[in-house]
Amino acid sequence: MVSYMSLLMYGVGGIVVAGMALLVVFQEKLVYVPVLPGLTKSYPITPARLRMIYEDVWLTSSDGLRLHSWFIKFSPDCTGPTILFFQENAGNIAHRLEMVRIMLQKLHCNIFMLSYRGYGASDGYPSQQGITRDAQAALDHLSQRTDIDTSQIVVFGRSLGGAVGVVVTKNNPDKVAALILENTFTSILDMAGVLLPFLKYFIGGSISKGPKILNFVVRSPWNTLDVVGEVKQPILFLSGLRDEMVPPFHMQMLYAKAAARNKRCTFVDFPNGMHMDTWLAGGDLYWKTVQTFLQKNVLQKNDDYFHANTNDTETR
Repeated sequence: MVSYMSLLMYGVGGIVVAGMALLVVFQEKLVYVPVLPGLTKSYPITPARLRMIYEDVWLTSSDGLRLHSWFIKFSPDCTGPTILFFQENAGNIAHRLEMVRIMLQKLHCNIFMLSYRGYGASDGYPSQQGITRDAQAALDHLSQRTDIDTSQIVVFGRSLGGAVGVVVTKNNPDKVAALILENTFTSILDMAGVLLPFLKYFIGGSISKGPKILNFVVRSPWNTLDVVGEVKQPILFLSGLRDEMVPPFHMQMLYAKAAARNKRCTFVDFPNGMHMDTWLAGGDLYWKTVQTFLQKNVLQKNDDYFHANTNDTETR
């Protein structure tokens, strides 16, 4: 006769096996959300709706996928700096246009917005390897343009985009002048237990203490903490202390890891900043922080831009 303890063990084992199977099959749908619930994959608005100067840019990734992007210019003759913006997880680049419009006004920069594979009008399905290829294609495109100053390309990544940005910045020390990270996680492995608490007993990154027995099934680990320490360019860390998605200590750990090897790191937190609205909750301090970082690390040789942008901020 099978004992109660044996039945319990079989039950627990069955739950683990079932959970593992679901994780293997559906994990990309948990990690990547190209379409917001209740909405379509298409763009609700375009830069033209907000009267921006822009062009549609179609790229081809190294594995042959067709990718859509928007290159938005502050003015027809603006050569730099140019921000390569990597978005958060949910939705597409159109959902970031209001923030980008303000960024354009405050920083007087060009902005390149990439649709990851499977997002917006881009082909394919998202994955860590694939999105890394997409980011490289976007940077390579910018680096070959003749209408911008290619020495002033700055990577800006928020949340998932920060993980993307860290990788492409580390891989391209000769193409990326500086990196800005906002509300980014240490790894998807660490986030698994945050989003689905029961997973913390089976999956974890370098800051987790669990057994990590299911780490091997995670196809998009995005180990940002392991990579950020290898970035040699200046890094600005922007952290919203009311972030309801990524625990703020993740940003603190990323900063500590980077600053241990890179003396050109700056950390600024915003007490009222949540995951998606730190740029809004931070107000003028947020934009002043970014502006000062760019001036110090990217624009030192461009006095005209420095004075024009400083005066603009002081009058707003």
